[in-house]
Amino acid sequence: MAYLEIEKLGKRFGSVVAVSDFNLDVGPAEMIAFLGPSGCGKSTTLRMIAGLDVPDNGRIRLDGEDVTATPPHKRRTGMVFQDYALFPNMTVAENIQFGPMISGVPAAERARRVDALAELIALQDALKRYPHQLSGGQRQRVALARALATEPRVLLLDEPLSALDAPIRASLGAEIRRIQQQIRIAAIYVTHDQEEALALADRVVIMQEGRIREVGTPEQIYKRPQSAFTAAFVGSNNILAGEVVSNAPAAVRCGESVLHCARLENVNAGASVSVIVPAEHLRVATGGATAINTVSGPITLKTFHGPLTRIEVSASGRRWIALMPSAVAAAHAVGDVITLSVAPEHCYVVEGDS
Repeated sequence: MAYLEIEKLGKRFGSVVAVSDFNLDVGPAEMIAFLGPSGCGKSTTLRMIAGLDVPDNGRIRLDGEDVTATPPHKRRTGMVFQDYALFPNMTVAENIQFGPMISGVPAAERARRVDALAELIALQDALKRYPHQLSGGQRQRVALARALATEPRVLLLDEPLSALDAPIRASLGAEIRRIQQQIRIAAIYVTHDQEEALALADRVVIMQEGRIREVGTPEQIYKRPQSAFTAAFVGSNNILAGEVVSNAPAAVRCGESVLHCARLENVNAGASVSVIVPAEHLRVATGGATAINTVSGPITLKTFHGPLTRIEVSASGRRWIALMPSAVAAAHAVGDVITLSVAPEHCYVVEGDS
């Protein structure tokens, strides 16, 4: 059952279309991630849900109530910003209770909420400190507690971790997810970081140029993107424009190569498609370049990433990217000619070119 309903939402800034025909239903305890490049409309959509930007068209319903024209302070949404937006002259406790105070919540109830939220974010010993006395991660915890202190119906997070160092991002992201699940609140999380989106969300909304391009679970988005755009934005994929040679068996001509793919359905010979070859499924072949789905060429770049190494190979007129265990990659140097292979079940087709 939908708790937050967004229907045909649109927003322009002058001649620029920021958001167009945006439709989405969110469950009562679901975490949704808006993922996409800068300028794709993620934050504008979030701000319209919060009431900070007024949509040009469309409807927003929250728990059955049409809030499209409702002022922000009456929507009961909690907002967490990238830059914390804490009051520097207030202590942690004063920052947390600020929203309930201006809403007229009695002092005893405000104190109860501060204590409960301080325990939830593990900052019980910091209630008398000021923001400048806290680390970046602690300040973002306070910003989260302040957003939750008003007991919002939906939690909105606008790139809340982008200003933090990588280790802190990972741990605080996990804490945000734990808290969201513990209090069972609907949440929307805006990010341009695919790892954050895949790790934290129940569903991921891929956005491009103000529109929803694709919606799916993290596993669906990562393993079986439905467009070349999503495949290019999420994961490490080789994306080849091609023409269908046959669909039984499934084969696509991509430049100098013919790739045998997973089963093709409802695609006729001659159709223009894109073939997605995930980098982690490319292997170093031992039988030479005569087998199906093999390409040979020199290694042009190696990049070490701990347990995995990224290898670039120039073959068949293009650059191929392979991710392989570093122990395997160590046997090959830049300049070595190697043969890469991929099983047909790991090559899949999406409509349109790349």
